Amino acid sequence: MIRPVTIIAVCIGSSISLSAYSAGLQTVNVGHVVANKSDKDVHNDGEKNRVGQVEKITIEGAATANESPVGTFTTPISNLEYDPRVDLQSRNMAEAQADVTIRGGIFENTGFSVGSATLIDPQSGHYVAEIPIAPEMLSAPAILTGVDNSLYGTNSSVGSVAYQWRPIQTAGSVSVGVGNNDFNMQRIHNAASWALDDASQWKVGVEGEYSRSQSDGSIENGDHNFERASGRVQLLGDTSQTDVFFGYQEKFFGWPNLYTPFNVNETEDLQTRLLMVNHQQQYAQNSNFEVSAYYRKHNDHYVFSRENPDSFQAFHETKVKAIAASGRHELSDTLALNYAVQLSADEIESTSLENNFTSRDYYKVSMVPEYTVAFSDREQLTFRVGAAYDDTNRDDSQLSLISDIVWQKLNPDNSVHTVNLSYSEATQVAGYTAIGGSTSSGLFRSNDALQRETSKNLELGMSFDEATWRVDSAVFYRWDNELTDWTYSFDSTSARVANPVDIETLGVEFIAIARLDAVDLVTSYAFLDKSENYRDENIDASFYALNYPPHRFTLGMIWYPGDSFEIKVDNEWRKQEENVLRQGGDTAFFTHITLTYLPPQFEGLNVILAADNLWDESFEEIPGTPGRSEQLSLTISYLW
Repeated sequence: MIRPVTIIAVCIGSSISLSAYSAGLQTVNVGHVVANKSDKDVHNDGEKNRVGQVEKITIEGAATANESPVGTFTTPISNLEYDPRVDLQSRNMAEAQADVTIRGGIFENTGFSVGSATLIDPQSGHYVAEIPIAPEMLSAPAILTGVDNSLYGTNSSVGSVAYQWRPIQTAGSVSVGVGNNDFNMQRIHNAASWALDDASQWKVGVEGEYSRSQSDGSIENGDHNFERASGRVQLLGDTSQTDVFFGYQEKFFGWPNLYTPFNVNETEDLQTRLLMVNHQQQYAQNSNFEVSAYYRKHNDHYVFSRENPDSFQAFHETKVKAIAASGRHELSDTLALNYAVQLSADEIESTSLENNFTSRDYYKVSMVPEYTVAFSDREQLTFRVGAAYDDTNRDDSQLSLISDIVWQKLNPDNSVHTVNLSYSEATQVAGYTAIGGSTSSGLFRSNDALQRETSKNLELGMSFDEATWRVDSAVFYRWDNELTDWTYSFDSTSARVANPVDIETLGVEFIAIARLDAVDLVTSYAFLDKSENYRDENIDASFYALNYPPHRFTLGMIWYPGDSFEIKVDNEWRKQEENVLRQGGDTAFFTHITLTYLPPQFEGLNVILAADNLWDESFEEIPGTPGRSEQLSLTISYLW
């Protein structure tokens, strides 16, 4: 067996960092646009531009060992719970309902972007991760924080999870899986790409997939039934890529105390449709732009009690239309302009939210000039200072400062040392569930006095990128003002109430990666400390803003014990902040392990044994919501 190229990308500070350990053709991000360059091109474009080339290139990769889940088919957010850059708090499982948080923020502060466009769900940030796209079509996620989030993110004040469209390559697979809890899964994916003619540099690609899974669940009343179908066509040239995509996803799942702490068995039935057109273009010298447009329709049917559905249920339908563009234009060897713009319009129909405030238009424009001073052909200092302008037709506008200084040195052995200092601001407005429902009754009580949220981030980061190892570190201090949190009071009949809070967060991050002879490793430690002010003594518990780990470790490993075997292990240990609603302890240790056997007699056949939550940890990731139990599976895949 030929050992596959393993690339681990780490996002620390306000820049996207990289580490690659083998030569050959690699996918890289040039600015905010994906392009293909060989390893030779990266390091040998001329001695004069070597530092600039290293600074602008990000090699795509994953920050976890495992890419596929154990209890369902793979989605764009699968295994993010083991990613050292984010904290994923799931109900049932990550692919059922996932709250993705970054650096101690909450799910509402995290944006998801595909191409240049941020996907918005105006009802609640609980559903922004409903992305009906086959993972084969997308790059590994890049985690944008600080300056990059302020520049490229929309309505996401702390961080963004960003994906790019991959070039289509002829390949396919079919998979069937079974497991405990009556789990079964079936999946087929196929893609084809061909040149228009022998002399043409243009390629046409077609790609599609269908996936489904169902299970009784790892705990009682934790069943699921998922289905997804997606497809795209692509036109690929030397300097451009155009994609037209449509995807549909339907998910039913149940869980005790899914959103409320009242000991009932709740369910949700979600349907998501996404139509998207994306164009990437490179031009001139180190210049590019990308344009994205999408239409997203999401339906949510929530049932408070599956045994007595008429006691309370709600229907929501949201529609979002958006167009976005981003890019980088190089004006000279020392001066460039980074920019992004997004215009979005949404609307909602709901049986439980008011009928007055049911639509909103969003506008965001960001401009960040970049100036580079080269001390030598191997050392440079880059300054970026600009601003972002956010507005809606229903809220006050906001101007946010974006700035950083990056020192970078390319050493004679091609190792890279980087230091960055940044200050950035970002802003967002509350979703309809937080601001558009009843303020005096109901399970989920809104707050029509919520103001625009603002976040300010000061950060110092350092990285050392060597031939076979890399270390990234960062320390940051963030001020979140008017952050919308969901809280609980023992004297209230409501399950959750939207309340504003001011929070100051001190954070430290450390990530180390290494490639040994037969093992690839990634490990991390994160520290968070918060100081909060709710201005309300009646609040007894926070479901989200104060549900964070002051200490968190991760360790991922890919081991190749022989030509026909591969072992992947992800581990996470956390010490969670105390919460009066949490049943059980405040520490947890999770392990996801996969053993893959490639029978040498059958080329393309994979036999995969996998286990998630191997130690049957019962930790409540959301206070008051039961944690998942262990899940085991056997999957047989054939790849061509």
